[in-house]
Amino acid sequence: MNKYVQVEKVQMAFETKKGKFVALKDVDLGIDQGEFISIIGHSGCGKSTLLNLVAGLIDATGGALFCAGREIAGPGPDRAVVFQNHSLLPWLTCFDNVYLAVERVFGRKEDKANLKKRTKEALELVGLGHAMYKLPHEISGGMKQRVGIARALSMQPKVLLLDEPFGALDALTRAHLQDELMRIVAALGSTAIMVTHDVDEAVLLSDRIVMMTNGPAATIGEVLEVNLPRPRDRLALAEDARYVHLRGEVLQFLYARHKKEAA
Repeated sequence: MNKYVQVEKVQMAFETKKGKFVALKDVDLGIDQGEFISIIGHSGCGKSTLLNLVAGLIDATGGALFCAGREIAGPGPDRAVVFQNHSLLPWLTCFDNVYLAVERVFGRKEDKANLKKRTKEALELVGLGHAMYKLPHEISGGMKQRVGIARALSMQPKVLLLDEPFGALDALTRAHLQDELMRIVAALGSTAIMVTHDVDEAVLLSDRIVMMTNGPAATIGEVLEVNLPRPRDRLALAEDARYVHLRGEVLQFLYARHKKEAA
C-alpha cells in the first residue's frame, strides 16, 4: 500500500574539499496521511538533510521521494517548512510576513479580500490575532515562531515540515507551543514531519519516532510506535507508565548508538 509520503532507497552525498561525504544511505520510510512523525538522532545523523529532501530544497543523489503519489522534484506549496529560525522579514508586520506566502500560493486565483482573510485566519489560528500588525522586533521569540507556523499553515500544505521549531526557545514557551502545535495539527488533520533533539517532545507529539543511526552514511535504525491515546496531556503523561517506557526506549537507542560510536 502506497503511503502519503514515501521515501524509497534514498541516498545523499555531498562533494567536499576532502572528497565525497555520504550523509544518508538506503533510507526507506512511508508516512500515512494525517500522521505525525518525529526524526531523532545524534548531531550529524542527517535529520535535517532528510527533511530538506522531503521539502525539495535539495535533490537526492539516489533513490526517490514521493508526496501524494507525485515525485518530489523541488519545493512546492504542498510542503511547507518551519525552521528553528523564524526567518521573518524585519521591516514587515506579522500580517505582511504571512500575506507574502498567501499571495504567492493563492494570488493568481483569488482577490485581495480573500487573501487578507486567509492571512488573518492563519494568525488567529496560532493565537496572534491581537499582534498581527506588530513588527517582529515588537514581539517575543515564541510569538515570532508562531508567525512562522502561521505562515506555513496559511499555504494549506499537504505536509508540514518542522526543523527543530522550538529548539531556541525557553522551556515554558516551548511547552506552550508544543501544546498549540498538537491542537492545530489535530484540528487540521495535518501530516507532519518534525526534526528534534528533544526526547520528551518526540514522545509527546508523535505517532511514530524515526531514530537515525550515527553518520556518516546514516540510515533509519529503528521506528518506534507511540501508542498513547489522543488528545494528550503532558501533566498526565508524566506519570503514565507507557510514556515513561517509550521515553526510555528512545534514550536506550540514543545511548547505545553513542556508546557504540565512542567504542
